[in-house]
Amino acid sequence: MVYPSIIFPQTLSLALSIHSVHALVQNNGVGKLPALGWNTWNAFYCDISESKVLTAANKMVSLGLKDAGYQYVNIDDCWAVKSGRDNKTGQITPDPVKFPSGIKGVVDEIHALGLKVGIYGSAGTQTCGGYPAQIGNEYLDAATFAAWGIDYFKYDNCYVPSNWTDQYTACVPDQWQKYGPYDNGTCAKSSSDAPAGYDWSASNTARRFAIMRDALLAQNRTILYSLCEWGHADVTAWGNSTGNSWRMSGDITPDWPRIAEIANENSFLLNNVDFWGHNDADMLEIGNGNLTLEENRSHFALWAAMKSPLIIGTALDKLPTTHVGILKNKYLLAFHQDMVYGRPATPYKWGTNPDWTFNATNPAEYWSGRSTQGVLVLALNTLGAQARRDIIWSEVPHLEKSVEAFQVTDIWSGKSLGCVRGGVKSLVKSHDIAGYIVGKNCTPGGRD
Repeated sequence: MVYPSIIFPQTLSLALSIHSVHALVQNNGVGKLPALGWNTWNAFYCDISESKVLTAANKMVSLGLKDAGYQYVNIDDCWAVKSGRDNKTGQITPDPVKFPSGIKGVVDEIHALGLKVGIYGSAGTQTCGGYPAQIGNEYLDAATFAAWGIDYFKYDNCYVPSNWTDQYTACVPDQWQKYGPYDNGTCAKSSSDAPAGYDWSASNTARRFAIMRDALLAQNRTILYSLCEWGHADVTAWGNSTGNSWRMSGDITPDWPRIAEIANENSFLLNNVDFWGHNDADMLEIGNGNLTLEENRSHFALWAAMKSPLIIGTALDKLPTTHVGILKNKYLLAFHQDMVYGRPATPYKWGTNPDWTFNATNPAEYWSGRSTQGVLVLALNTLGAQARRDIIWSEVPHLEKSVEAFQVTDIWSGKSLGCVRGGVKSLVKSHDIAGYIVGKNCTPGGRD
């Protein structure tokens, strides 16, 4: 796929140039659509076990998540023996206390459920938790993972040795309270800035992740490749040719300010997203922390609309039915997994702020995107109190301008609103999101 350069209006000082790249196209359609699955990290961090992983796998089936399309059960950090590799083979050894059946045994059980399995590593000397990592052992470890039957590999970015660090630093306008402020999405000038026209695909970061890509592709098994490089080294310049998805920010946390910040950042990077390549806004926090029901809904709706991988990160055996319902929302999942339209929903009006404003606390509020079921339209309330949100048909870029009325379905209730003229006005709770599928044009009072 080739993406044109884009320059936003003058009100936005953040100008992004999207490099022409070739997508990483894998066998059997792996990576064409954003991944759906579950991961151990946000729920358990390093406190993982074979039992917890298998419980999650079985819950994915019994809760109907498998039937809804979720397929990957991913084991994150801390699964290996921490003291080092096998003295004879050099292979990473699964922790026999945490995984008495070995990773292969767990994989076999999960495959028997009709699900797939992912595992974790890092492009450094250790993983983020201090366990053996892949740098210098990429081909050995890729072969080991393939022999175990692994289907998905998440590759982190911790403990990078000095000979593999980058000469320059690219701007990632993230964690504004710690590293900002950012002038409408731009970082302050630094002596580590790259010269104009620098080719980030030649950076050490890009090279580290490309070596692992080649190692995975050399195996007689298709393994989805998820880059977790935190948006570094201008990953938009090379991520699509290297992995199936790539992180565009630092880690998520289970609180609304962080969710809003990541949504804001990613809203300016969506020109990168289409079939075979997806910005990863990080794993879901549905069911974690003190997020309100409304915040959980908005979190899921935005991640689905942006076509980020949807990787659940909570204990499924403790998840309330209300939250399971959010994760199984058929309208959002159909949009996310659409086989005809690969592009995400994008903002068309910022609402609280002037259009094209980079704002970590109040991201864009009005979004739309095409799908085979109709046009998905979202209206987010980023404020601390209930507020009205007006969706006006003539403002939605994906709708015909000459048409006054459309058939409309509420994505949360599933209720048809019938033939609606002009638009939809909603009272939206704080941090909640209204959503509609806008279908065929119609005549109010008519027979359509």
